[in-house]
Amino acid sequence: MSESTWYKTDNVAKVFLASFNRRDTRSMRVGCTLDQKVDPKILEQALMNTVSLRPQFQVRIRRGFFWHYIETTDVKPVVREETGRPCPLLYGNEYSGILHYQVTYYNKRINLDMFHALSDGTGAFEFFNVLLGEYLKLAHPDTLSDITTGSGASDADLTQDSYKQYYDKKESTKHKAVKAYHPRGRKLPYDQLQFMEISMDCDKVRHMAKEMGVGLTGFFGALIMLSMYKDMPALLKKLPITASIPVNLRKYFPSETSRNFFNSIHVSSVLKPEDTIQDIAKRIDVELKENLQPEKIAEQMDSYQKLERLLFIRMVPLIVKQPVVRYFSKQENKTVSFVISNMGEIPINERLKPYVEEVTAFCAHPELFFTLFSYGGRLKMGVSNAYSDTRTIKNLVRMLSDMGLDITVNATEVIR
Repeated sequence: MSESTWYKTDNVAKVFLASFNRRDTRSMRVGCTLDQKVDPKILEQALMNTVSLRPQFQVRIRRGFFWHYIETTDVKPVVREETGRPCPLLYGNEYSGILHYQVTYYNKRINLDMFHALSDGTGAFEFFNVLLGEYLKLAHPDTLSDITTGSGASDADLTQDSYKQYYDKKESTKHKAVKAYHPRGRKLPYDQLQFMEISMDCDKVRHMAKEMGVGLTGFFGALIMLSMYKDMPALLKKLPITASIPVNLRKYFPSETSRNFFNSIHVSSVLKPEDTIQDIAKRIDVELKENLQPEKIAEQMDSYQKLERLLFIRMVPLIVKQPVVRYFSKQENKTVSFVISNMGEIPINERLKPYVEEVTAFCAHPELFFTLFSYGGRLKMGVSNAYSDTRTIKNLVRMLSDMGLDITVNATEVIR
């Protein structure tokens, strides 16, 4: 790691630290299913190898007077058999651990759960790929001992606060936030989330989207919007259905950071009875293309960073700042109906693929979060759902099935 033993949290992490709770833990999970049962002793050694290569995650989050900060720690991570839910609580007074990630296993599956204040999905998958490579090297030394794991980025690059690095003080255009539609019904009891995985043939879905002239984000965004619209009360149909779409800023700025470095674009639509999947998908694609222009991306990032640089905000004690950030986070959630994160093809070394049957990814959220990704010819959606009612997801699966796709759905059990 770098010479410094502590550093400031990035501006997105500040929001996660203010707004997490027992249901919305602000944690994410990435993992995979191997071709054979996991050996916990080998996994533990692989994890120790990984943290020596990626010490950026050997940290604990501490409370300062004005902001949280992150300091390095020599606490050793421990591998455990999985017993709890995906995306568990990994920070706060009710969390008994020190590190803000955990590695668990069950049968043939390896899981990495990580608190979002440490990293985004790209950083978490980079760490997981190192772990996976180190595990398989130890499990198959005769064939994989020469595999190189990790991106080769330096410690300084991996710990860089890229929001601060690429901040430009130009003026940004303000957009008025509008309250969005949210599914009706009770939330799950006991601060639970239900996790589902929807799996289908990747090539068939890509062909369908291509025939409509849209990308996969627009295609699935439209399907989810229609799934919500089918059960929308008549009096609420004037409200927009708004998708929040995370964007990996590493595609626009030369950054190799393993910390958070993303923006979220909001795409909104007021649906009408005559709207088709293609109509909605094309509207989403147009909005996405407009918002993904480099100058727009920079403008949004600048507006987030600007808040942190205001002197009167910097000088307010954390105990006062936290409730304010939490309030604005809740107000922001009211403008979003669901989140869809398209992670694309999961990058796993070609020589490791014969040993990896499936990949999985989830993210905790107080409403509905859809993680879209592909691996081994299968396209999957990792769904986290806070509602007792699953009609939106049932509608989505039914529409996909009616389009001729063979759909497989797996779900965690919940107490209703």
